[in-house]
Amino acid sequence: MKKTLRGLIAGTAALALSAGSAFAEKIVIGHFGNPTPMQIARAEGLFEKATGWDIEWRKFASGAEIIAAMASGDVKISELGSSPTTIAMSQGVDMQMFMLAIVIGKAESLVARDGSGVSNVADLKGKRVAVPIGSTAHFSLMGALQHEKVPVSEVKIMGMPPDQIAAAWEQGAIDAAFVWEPAQSRILKTGKRILGADTTAAWGFPTFDGWVVNKEFAASHAKEMAAFAKVADEANAAYLANPAAWTPTSPQVLTIAKMTGASPEEIPDSMKGYTFVPLAEQLSDKWLGSAPATLKATAEFLKAAGRIEKVADSYAPFVNTSIAKAAVGK
Repeated sequence: MKKTLRGLIAGTAALALSAGSAFAEKIVIGHFGNPTPMQIARAEGLFEKATGWDIEWRKFASGAEIIAAMASGDVKISELGSSPTTIAMSQGVDMQMFMLAIVIGKAESLVARDGSGVSNVADLKGKRVAVPIGSTAHFSLMGALQHEKVPVSEVKIMGMPPDQIAAAWEQGAIDAAFVWEPAQSRILKTGKRILGADTTAAWGFPTFDGWVVNKEFAASHAKEMAAFAKVADEANAAYLANPAAWTPTSPQVLTIAKMTGASPEEIPDSMKGYTFVPLAEQLSDKWLGSAPATLKATAEFLKAAGRIEKVADSYAPFVNTSIAKAAVGK
């Protein structure tokens, strides 16, 4: 009798566990596949453990694709560059930015092909320059042209996703490109860096990738969102504690390579091209505190460039600090 009862209890427990898994809320989360510490947390299932969600991680090639997916309601949370984030908000997509993923530096750069005759921004006149349209790289390229007083009409800007840029480069179809990793490393083998997004940021055109969330979803999942932000922050903290330990043969880098398809040899240098800001520090005026003003300035630039039709009166409603505060215990 005891054996039978024990078997029944074990069977009921197994059924309960199975039911709990079956009824876990399924969430689609977008990302770019960047070689960042977040990829380790993703590989280890830490986001699922912290939130209780059944997560489908969906990789996107461009911000425009993410905007469409979030506007449709298919994707609830995603990484998104500052330029496409501004475009989406200006178009009325119901989203909020709740933390920074990365601040972009040389990880996005303008690279000129060897023998193209391009050694500075002014040399881009009449040249074929590839860039993912509507991306942070596109914003940086437009900012560079404006700063160096090069008319956009005199540059043959060709819109294409990163993988196509790398292919077009190998075919000799383009002279230069403004792009991110891992495509950047591929084209640098037969090219040279003209400038990075750190330079265009110093010129007044800052760029970053943020984490954005559907506003209604964030309001109804406050606890889970704080847990998500905490996992992402802890992943970055592990890297910031000892960046030198993240070598091409280290377990961390090998995991990132497996998750992204990037070469282990290229990942450490790629990561040096980003700035990872601790979440507690993001709550300062320098980052999330100034984000509404940064987004509005970006929107005004994009409107002047003909990328958007209108600028919102304020971008403060599009920045949510409550998630970060809950994650760091403030």
